[in-house]
Amino acid sequence: MIIIGVTGTNGAGKGTVAKYLVENKNYNHFSARAYITEEIVRRGLNINRENMIDIGNEWRAKFGTSYVAERLFEKAIESGKNCVIESIRNVGEIDSLRKKGKFYLVAVDANPKIRYKRIRQRDNETDMMSYNEFLRYETLEAASTDSTKVNLFKCIELADFVILNNRDVNDLYQKIEEILNEIQKSGD
Repeated sequence: MIIIGVTGTNGAGKGTVAKYLVENKNYNHFSARAYITEEIVRRGLNINRENMIDIGNEWRAKFGTSYVAERLFEKAIESGKNCVIESIRNVGEIDSLRKKGKFYLVAVDANPKIRYKRIRQRDNETDMMSYNEFLRYETLEAASTDSTKVNLFKCIELADFVILNNRDVNDLYQKIEEILNEIQKSGD
């Protein structure tokens, strides 16, 4: 069983990587965004980026830095299939998942203007923001020194594979295939 974790900046293509693995490689998909959104709904809060960040940070402070990834990993193990866990956002999550076996971390990044355009096109409730707000959230999530907070830059730095996704979706698919070939070689 292989577990691929996907990390990266907002709008870089993490969801597209997960979707590709599900639709073309028969992976199961477990989403940190969906998991946290369930809690937002349970609490009767507005579904927005700020509440997603606050709840994720709250859980990491209360239950440990790998809390969300651990819950998603449990679901992945129960499935018994190759899985993709999207969106790894904290170093503690990476450390925990690396101890569990065949885990590979893929980071996705792209130019901020391209990413902003993508989030506006996907039109979901957590992405309704101006470009300045987008950049402000990016700064908040980029490099916290608090181990319970999001640190995307460190997660990207720790990735086994990094995809720069500034081109079209076919280029992204080709890069995913190259990574899958590398993973297969390392498993032989």
